[in-house]
Amino acid sequence: MRVVVTGGAGFLGSNLCDALIARGDEVIAIDNLVTGSQSNIAHLFGTDAFTFVHHDVSNYVWVPGPVDVVMHFASPASPRDYLEMPIQTLKVGSLGTHNTLGLALAKGARYFVASTSEVYGDPLVHPQHEGYWGHVNPIGPRGVYDEAKRFAEALVMAYHRAHGLDTRIVRFFNTYGPRMRPRDGRVVSNFVVQALAGEPITVYGDGTQTRSFGYVADTIRGVLLLLDSDFTDPVNIGNPGEFTILELAEVVIEMTGSTSEIIFEDLPQDDPMQRRPDITRAREVLGWSPDVTLREGLVPTIEWFRSHMS
Repeated sequence: MRVVVTGGAGFLGSNLCDALIARGDEVIAIDNLVTGSQSNIAHLFGTDAFTFVHHDVSNYVWVPGPVDVVMHFASPASPRDYLEMPIQTLKVGSLGTHNTLGLALAKGARYFVASTSEVYGDPLVHPQHEGYWGHVNPIGPRGVYDEAKRFAEALVMAYHRAHGLDTRIVRFFNTYGPRMRPRDGRVVSNFVVQALAGEPITVYGDGTQTRSFGYVADTIRGVLLLLDSDFTDPVNIGNPGEFTILELAEVVIEMTGSTSEIIFEDLPQDDPMQRRPDITRAREVLGWSPDVTLREGLVPTIEWFRSHMS
């Protein structure tokens, strides 16, 4: 297939490009490099099956020639990024989704949007299943990301119903792994970088809030299974293993051999207290479940950060 991947130079997008090319697809990666990096895709330059386009998909998007699939992964995706770039985050979730849907419609292509567990907000249902509508503060500082993704899902389903567009929606839960940006505001990258540098590990709140961490290889495998399926409703892709933030900090300190101490700071506004995916749908529809445990996934993640920091 000929596949357009927006955000193709980012953490998830670049891993997706690798997986698509490995299975024989041709990839056109589009990225404005605001949070992505050419270093994530440099190994693909010169490959006949790969093309890179430096472009902001919040503006009009066009790709010459046939397109079989459009996969919209472009967006700031960490709290630090979308708090520093609130308007850009809203624009890529709204205008970017609209522009890429238009491309898919014009080309008769399948459309795939990367959504997030953030659509569930600070959930009142635990674990979170796809039928839960969420508990989101639309005017809070995190709302720029949460509502951008919720709007993107609504727009995708509108195109699906109004135009008969073949669509897919995935909701990710805290994916981690090699190619994450150091100090990007995500908890795994923050903790690993702080531990390797011997700096204090910063835990917000008392550390009892929970998250579920999915290794990137498991995540991408789920993406491809959903892409190749005929299922059009949202699907959670995440590891249902649930850890407190304090537990994660302790594991990272142990696995890095760090002497870092743990310090506590105030919990940010609207920070979710619980986050765990119900993956019943992914198991039943896609035959997917994660293979990599947190400790197993942290090994290559820590080594990646260690080599890049040195």
